[in-house]
Amino acid sequence: MKSLNKQAVTIITGLEDHLQQRGFKALIHFELEGCYQKPNQIKVDYQAINDTLRQLNIAGEVVAEYWSNQWEYVSLFQGQSPLQEAYNLSRAMQVLPKLFAKQGVTKTLIKPVVWAGDTGRLATGCRNIFSLDTAAVHIPNAVQINVSVQDLTGKSLMIAAGFAEHLQENLLQTSRVSSLIYLPEEEAFERLALKFKYGLVAELCSPIDISGGHQGSIALYRDIGKHNQKMGETPLLYDTKDNVIASAENWHKTARIEHRLGASSVAYNPYLNVIYTLLNVIDTLDGTIVAEQEQSNSYGQLPNSLYDQASALGAISLFAQSDWFERTIDRVLPQSHLPSDEIATHLTLGQQIKQSYLQQFQQPLVTI
Repeated sequence: MKSLNKQAVTIITGLEDHLQQRGFKALIHFELEGCYQKPNQIKVDYQAINDTLRQLNIAGEVVAEYWSNQWEYVSLFQGQSPLQEAYNLSRAMQVLPKLFAKQGVTKTLIKPVVWAGDTGRLATGCRNIFSLDTAAVHIPNAVQINVSVQDLTGKSLMIAAGFAEHLQENLLQTSRVSSLIYLPEEEAFERLALKFKYGLVAELCSPIDISGGHQGSIALYRDIGKHNQKMGETPLLYDTKDNVIASAENWHKTARIEHRLGASSVAYNPYLNVIYTLLNVIDTLDGTIVAEQEQSNSYGQLPNSLYDQASALGAISLFAQSDWFERTIDRVLPQSHLPSDEIATHLTLGQQIKQSYLQQFQQPLVTI
């Protein structure tokens, strides 16, 4: 059986061809947060890192994030295909530790939580003023997926009546049973509990549940953004104090859905997450509202662990028991798309990649 990523490339290519034949193109972009450890006197030169990324043909850049020693990789909007975007993030995750090391960074952390990664607590009632309290803050790191859809003339479907809302609904409905794809290690579930478990509600804005709207964990950004700002606003004229006094608005170009539940991890697989996103896009184009939950407006709780608990299934079992992922792959890419050397396995394309992924989570037997 092919390696997981080779299987994923076959599937993504097939899904992209399917969309192309129907006259559509999905645009997918990633944002990945991480941290580093370094001597205090070292200042990271992000421009040098970004120059190297550009030389490596990786369409992304690294910027400083909110917390001390936290960074974010942001993919650039250059019209790249979903497959190229998956490759870019996968490659960036490999090379960024080396690029940071050249800057004097002693350790690069691509993980869901950086424990005691910073100090300082916000003053009561304030959003950006810190108190004298220097208690440790556990920093959550996320992977976000931005997705939009357009026709082959470049017209966005996100502005069409109902399409964006249906895509958001499908992502909401499939997120619980697919959480293993974007929460691939146990510490990812600690990230979801940080705010309330450690009293960091004021300091952290990371999502903890499956929620929609334009501020939830699966947010639809059309004309209004996460902070209720106007989307697609471009400054045209400034006054002498650099205040914007005239601007143009074109939210059609920036309308998208942002899936913010993913956790940064060296185990995060960009290829599988692109497949997950494309399957939801295709379901939406087909008019299918996935009914994984008993009630259409109840998305269920995210699991608390990879593993089953006394009263709830873990992410591994939820993914294994749901058939949405492989069933949708096989509906779009039937048996005829299987390479000849794979047909002998008697598994469909969807079953093969699901089985390959689940094998990574099998706990080894302990022999005495």
